[in-house]
Amino acid sequence: MLAIGIFLAYLLSNVSLPVRKPAIWLFIFSFAVSVIFWGEPEVIVDASRYLVQAKYLELYGIGYFFKEWGNAIAVWTDLPLVPLLYGLIFKFFGEYRIGTQILNSVLFSGTVVLTYQIGKVLWDKTVGINGGILLLGMPYLFTQVPLMLVDVPAMFFFTLALLTTIKALRQGGSVLLILASVTIVFAMLSKYSVWLMLSVIPVIFLAHMPYGRKVILQRAAVISLGAALLIGLVLLWKFSVFVDQLKFLQSYQVPGLRRWGESFTSTFFFQIHPYITLAALFSIYAGIKKKDSKYAIISWLLLLIVVLEIKRARYLIVVLPMLALMASYGMREIRNIKIRKFIVSSAVVSALVIAIFGYLPFLQKTSAVNLTQAGKYLDTMDAETIEVITLPPFRSIVNPAVSVPVLDLFTQKTLLYRYDKYSLTRPPSIEKSSLRFTWEYKNPEYFIADVDRSTDTSKKHIPVAIIFGGRNQILPARIAKRIEGYRMTKELMVFDRVFKYQTMIRVYQPLQTLTSNDPLA
Repeated sequence: MLAIGIFLAYLLSNVSLPVRKPAIWLFIFSFAVSVIFWGEPEVIVDASRYLVQAKYLELYGIGYFFKEWGNAIAVWTDLPLVPLLYGLIFKFFGEYRIGTQILNSVLFSGTVVLTYQIGKVLWDKTVGINGGILLLGMPYLFTQVPLMLVDVPAMFFFTLALLTTIKALRQGGSVLLILASVTIVFAMLSKYSVWLMLSVIPVIFLAHMPYGRKVILQRAAVISLGAALLIGLVLLWKFSVFVDQLKFLQSYQVPGLRRWGESFTSTFFFQIHPYITLAALFSIYAGIKKKDSKYAIISWLLLLIVVLEIKRARYLIVVLPMLALMASYGMREIRNIKIRKFIVSSAVVSALVIAIFGYLPFLQKTSAVNLTQAGKYLDTMDAETIEVITLPPFRSIVNPAVSVPVLDLFTQKTLLYRYDKYSLTRPPSIEKSSLRFTWEYKNPEYFIADVDRSTDTSKKHIPVAIIFGGRNQILPARIAKRIEGYRMTKELMVFDRVFKYQTMIRVYQPLQTLTSNDPLA
């Protein structure tokens, strides 16, 4: 398959692609590619946090979201912008995963275009186009686009902030200066790790000093003061919440950066095409040789990552556009246009082959797919309400309660779930784990309200879905008693040997509700 891909790359290197309006072509192509991955299950449990926050907005409105964010709405170390966007999608277009996937694909494709624009503004159209294209040479990135996480949106807002800042410094004007401040704040409100990456903003200021020290300092001051004022107003909105989050990040997440993550070799030579990494490394030599101050803008973040040893792949997503531009900058030194086009094409085509025929089938065979299939099955049932029960963890430190919001995403039925944290034993090792948030789970009000209103009699007549982690896991006595007079009508048992946390599901229905034509009745 890779050999075919390389052959296709060779053919593409001999084709003259349309150079008019490259932004449109880059957007359309990257969006079309991202659609291929929409069938990927929600494989990362962090999605449950954003799902809960978004659904609060959907059910209770924007006013409630702003009032209760950080109070009734548990927020862990999350920031409000991306859950707000997801919630607006749910509010106006319905609670369907396709809505958030379209949004993320638009933001991903928008990032490709922004990468092109940054390269074009700093150097020329060739660096920009190749930079945008090379962002598609990273198989890992494709797998993140369909997921209901904050990383892809954060990448978009961060890249947008860099472009608007660069343009504001160069062109001036009140509109661009205000826009730069606003986009910096948007980036800050997407994810806390972006705050560290925004240290590149002063680098952008310094790199533009040759354009006129006095005017650049004035524009930099306006941008900085504007961003400081806006983020200050936001911080005042929920001051105690933000302070608690920052203290927790300092004591928990900062020390964890070196414990959690993959190796640089894995990230930069397997999750990203090696051509891109090698070209980016060569670009360091090229940038220093040319004494190009603008090169510091795109290389600063890689230096930061290496020095601070930030190895967790998801934390690196926001800097991938700059890595792509570094690679494009390095490849500019290849004078033979045909060879350069072949290298770029082969990186992208082979990455697509690996992502589509390797990563995607693998992810579709993980146990997370059980939640997707269970949601579809629940939608075929006559009952409007389903009670969900989670069994204690099985050979995993993940609290299974976090799977309930994910199941909720895949069904239009009303789920009832009473979370009893006192019946579970909190693993001692969880305190320093990146999965600690699963044990800080706060059951959403919308799962509890209907349970409280349900009488014991009515609850005996609604279907039950049990989420568990072991194929031979024994039902506790109280749960076995709960499903007396029930018959199992569906079993979803996809099991993988890669992840410790498994989500298998059995669905039970009351015998009296099964029709005589039902083979399980």
